[in-house]
Amino acid sequence: MSTVLSSPAGPGQPWTNRLAIGALLGAFLLLLVPTVMDLANQVWNTDEQGHGPIIGAVSLWLMWRSRERVINAPYKPANTLGMLLFAAGVLGYALGRSQQIIQGEVVGIWLAAMGMVLLLRGAEALRVWAFPFFFLIFIVPLPGVFVQAMTIPLKTAVSYVAEQLMYWAGYPVARTGVILQVGPYQLLVADACAGLNSMFTLEALGLLYCNLMGYTSKLRNVLLAILVIPIAFIANVVRVMILILVTFHFGDEAGQGFVHTFAGMLLFGVGLVMMLGTDSVLGRVLGQSHGARAK
Repeated sequence: MSTVLSSPAGPGQPWTNRLAIGALLGAFLLLLVPTVMDLANQVWNTDEQGHGPIIGAVSLWLMWRSRERVINAPYKPANTLGMLLFAAGVLGYALGRSQQIIQGEVVGIWLAAMGMVLLLRGAEALRVWAFPFFFLIFIVPLPGVFVQAMTIPLKTAVSYVAEQLMYWAGYPVARTGVILQVGPYQLLVADACAGLNSMFTLEALGLLYCNLMGYTSKLRNVLLAILVIPIAFIANVVRVMILILVTFHFGDEAGQGFVHTFAGMLLFGVGLVMMLGTDSVLGRVLGQSHGARAK
């Protein structure tokens, strides 16, 4: 670590760096541990926000994957901007913690982490880790009021499309709001089945796919990121249709049991397959000039 952070300063500078690193990491852990425990107990154990640990793990993996570029980046600490970000992060964390606003805590930790990178390495290192830090935005729990406001129209739209498709396929399906009548059974389209959170998670998956593919074409990346939104909607429709089919043919218990959980996993499988297909179509439409990848 001292080799990484050493600079042409005078004797004893590496020890100063180590003390600074230890102080910053200690302060960061004091912020991080309680918030992670609260997220695990209050947020990540729900169907809507269960993607949080995966987002965090993937972000850490992306950082580890590019660690050599950070280590080899020029040692030019951005002390002013770094201290501003770190201070803003601590302030946001304190406000969120004192007012029990988990979003404030998470955003505060996010800002403090970026400030630490600027303080310990510099702007070039932060640029290397720009996407992992951006990806961490998806770990911030969405405000409940916003989720409810967006979820109701999304659930209604998904329910309507699923009803029409199943009716055209010859199944006795009727709908009242977000309640589907399937033969003798009733299905309530829950928030987790067709809400904003599932679309939010699929958007994160799409952006991760764009990053891993490493296309140099901004047009291709932007189009693919935008098209993830209708892909997520279609994947939600497929999920609801599968639950309708299972409930109609095997009964309500089957639809609410393991198959319900399996349909949730299938949602992301369908979304990934559609992303691959959409990416392939974009590659053919845009041409070879938009297919180059960063080395």
